[in-house]
Amino acid sequence: MSVKTLTINDKLISAREEETILQAAQDAGIHIPTLCHLEGVGDVGACRLCLIEIAGSNKLQPACVTKVTEGMEVQTNSDRLQKYRRTIVEMLFAEGNHICSVCVANGNCELQDLAIEMGMDHVRLDYQYPNRKVDVSHDRFGIDHNRCVLCTRCVRVCDEIEGAHTWDMAGRGTNSHVITDLNQPWGTSDTCTSCGKCVNACPTGALFDKGSSVGEMKHDRAKLDFLVTAREKHQWLV
Repeated sequence: MSVKTLTINDKLISAREEETILQAAQDAGIHIPTLCHLEGVGDVGACRLCLIEIAGSNKLQPACVTKVTEGMEVQTNSDRLQKYRRTIVEMLFAEGNHICSVCVANGNCELQDLAIEMGMDHVRLDYQYPNRKVDVSHDRFGIDHNRCVLCTRCVRVCDEIEGAHTWDMAGRGTNSHVITDLNQPWGTSDTCTSCGKCVNACPTGALFDKGSSVGEMKHDRAKLDFLVTAREKHQWLV
């Protein structure tokens, strides 16, 4: 396994050749904002919040799916990137129905944290106010599509960790949304194991435990970390 040497924000670091820029940056203690990224599952580069600049290229690249190369020069926090990231967060707020004051994840929401990090005190875009549904047909959980940011974490964690693949994507453009099985109510799903991994993976209040009120929905990422670590180390075997 070869080692690559590169610079991130003028800091010389080393990384394994199969690592992404995001992994290399995290190992070096360099923060890059993310939303669709979740440790333990595959990356898809959906949210574009981890965009970075690479010397010699005018095109911004997503750090979560871009591999390191020898001699690469990366910038993660330029004014250009900050402008793009704030715009992306504003677009997420404007495209959905994110009312933090009445959300179950208020104070425990990654989208809310990103808005604060980007210094977003208002949205400069026109709100779309889409007509989205809330599905509470499941015995234990619910999904509020108004708060979904289409990160596909639920899809990936259900597929890659639980192995059920209950969740999937449907529609295109502004009509894109997550579905259970063949677009049926969650409570009627034959594949859902009611494990709750998707709820813990959700970065916002889109997926929630029934009975949660404003600010009460907390995600336990440690459960997912434990499952991934146990699987990788074959700790299930006797």
